[in-house]
Amino acid sequence: MRTVKATAAAVTAVLAAGAASVVVGRLAGDAALKAPPGRPLPTEPRLTVHATAAGRIVVTRDLAALRPGTYGLGGDASHAVVGPVLGAESHSADTVVRRLERVTYGTLKPGDKVWLTPNLHVGDPAEALGLDHTDVDIPGELGTLPAWFVPGIRDTWVIAVHGLGTTREHPMNIMEFLHHHRFPVLTLAYRGDLGAPRPPDGLNHFGETEWRDLDAAIRYAVAGGARRVVLYGWSTGATMALRAAARSELSDRIAGLVLDSPVLSWETTVRALAAARRTPGALLPLAVRAAQGRTGMSADRLAGLDVAAPGRPMAPTLIIHGPDDQVAPWGPSRRLAAAHPDRVALHTVRQAPHAAMWNADPEAYEEALRRFLTPLM
Repeated sequence: MRTVKATAAAVTAVLAAGAASVVVGRLAGDAALKAPPGRPLPTEPRLTVHATAAGRIVVTRDLAALRPGTYGLGGDASHAVVGPVLGAESHSADTVVRRLERVTYGTLKPGDKVWLTPNLHVGDPAEALGLDHTDVDIPGELGTLPAWFVPGIRDTWVIAVHGLGTTREHPMNIMEFLHHHRFPVLTLAYRGDLGAPRPPDGLNHFGETEWRDLDAAIRYAVAGGARRVVLYGWSTGATMALRAAARSELSDRIAGLVLDSPVLSWETTVRALAAARRTPGALLPLAVRAAQGRTGMSADRLAGLDVAAPGRPMAPTLIIHGPDDQVAPWGPSRRLAAAHPDRVALHTVRQAPHAAMWNADPEAYEEALRRFLTPLM
């Protein structure tokens, strides 16, 4: 009898541990599958505001706070723009002084928790940049997709799509550059974004289903007079661009791809975001399996370079990525560029977090972009 009871207790303990592991894996996977647009990813540390003065802000000393470049500074009820570190300014050993470019809305007070974000601009292209634009509705698979259209004189349109943790405000970082070069620009919100349809399961699919919304935008552009399109994506938006190039019936209209911080291995990204939530290393495989089970995503195909429509060469592609991306490692980007040296150019940006390659060095970024886009004009 004691043996039977002991065995039953052991089985119960194993089952309980297994159930607990499943729950932990599911919760860990939520860091990626439920990453809300416009909120910081778990890899982005919270910084404390210590003081502000004319043109300066003092924040917690952290590797993130020392990044070169220009960033948005997000808060729960505020947004500002900060420039480079001001090394000559006096400060304590545990703080950093950066140039405070502007406060977009709200206030910054000592004790406020803030985070760096690639989003420099808030609002729409008219409010943020003074650019004429039209609010348009794109018919999508799940319903209407809101988008901004900034007109230009060329018949090659740029369709811009954001990625994890950001919104369609993110592409406004390069919208003035594209407008200066006279490209029509279409920037869309896709399933899961504010104002767009909700995915049936409420989860991010890392471009595996979202690419169909980008395909709808391609159809809209062609119907609106675009002879060709350039797909410009950040993070999972870059993954959507690759999926569209490989699967869209209008792939022959795609003149080129610009991929900023592309997520080429969703499994690696799920692990990274779960680890940032302090998930024990032994449970990270459970987070990946939970994500796969909940979304139905298959093993990474992009690792196998499934990046072109059957019978068609890969479109000319510019990848902009760097070794400091903690969300989407740049190793797959290097391998993709090495596998297609005649079609893919890789512009490396160092000391830049995920999807913030422009922020770290706007001038070099835009020069690489200009060189790539010139033959496609």
